[in-house]
Amino acid sequence: GVGSTWDRLVAGDCAVRALAAEDLRLTGDAAGRTLEQLPSRVFAAVPRGKGEAEFDEEAWTKDSRSISGFIAYALCAADEALRDANWLPSENEKKERTGVSIGGGIGSISDILDASQLIAENRLRRLSPFFIPKILINMASGHVSMKYGFQGPNHAAVTACATGAHSIGDATRMIQFGDADVMVAGGTESSIDALSIAGFSRLRALSTKYNSLPQASSRPFDCGRDGFVIGEGCGVMVLEALDHAMERGAKIYAEVRGYGMSGILRFHKRDGLLCH
Repeated sequence: GVGSTWDRLVAGDCAVRALAAEDLRLTGDAAGRTLEQLPSRVFAAVPRGKGEAEFDEEAWTKDSRSISGFIAYALCAADEALRDANWLPSENEKKERTGVSIGGGIGSISDILDASQLIAENRLRRLSPFFIPKILINMASGHVSMKYGFQGPNHAAVTACATGAHSIGDATRMIQFGDADVMVAGGTESSIDALSIAGFSRLRALSTKYNSLPQASSRPFDCGRDGFVIGEGCGVMVLEALDHAMERGAKIYAEVRGYGMSGILRFHKRDGLLCH
């Protein structure tokens, strides 16, 4: 939650730790063999458990077999944001004017990996009928809308590292355009699994020099940086027009002053020429 996360930030508590075989969500000897092949062995995971500062996954997945990790994070964060904003309307008119804009990067790769394994083992009949709903990015927004009965815009951006910013910006514009009075906006990700880490490793995007010193590996502005640290989590906020917030006496934390999108494309073609 916000309180425990803020306390950890103020205390300088680092969540980055060494990757272990059990973190890869593989069965049998496959986890150990895969770990040995990964060049990056550091990650930042959401603490799981039933403690005060831990995420109780069962509490958010027990109601539906179509809820995967990134959807559960979105449900949890949205619930805290809505309660903090005191926006849990019961009137249909208010529900119709409330929308959700929660995006993600890659969804539930671990479920895709599990499903692929079933097919490889000729066990297609064991594939869950909820497989597709569990991996679709838009189902994070969908489940939040269904839980609270929101009938406004339902939106899901999928733009890698810019997803959260785009989700908030798009939600702001939906309010400005009159499509909604209130928007629940944010981003969610649950990508700690063998395939996600292997994929980013092959892309040479992850830090590899600090496997023995995990808490020193995330250093984006340091001259010794060598890649990012893969992590997971979710952030959600409640957006509304200023007059709407003041009229109902809402707590106001910040103001969205503007939003823009642009594409800055720079890459080397195979002939060596730089395109931008």
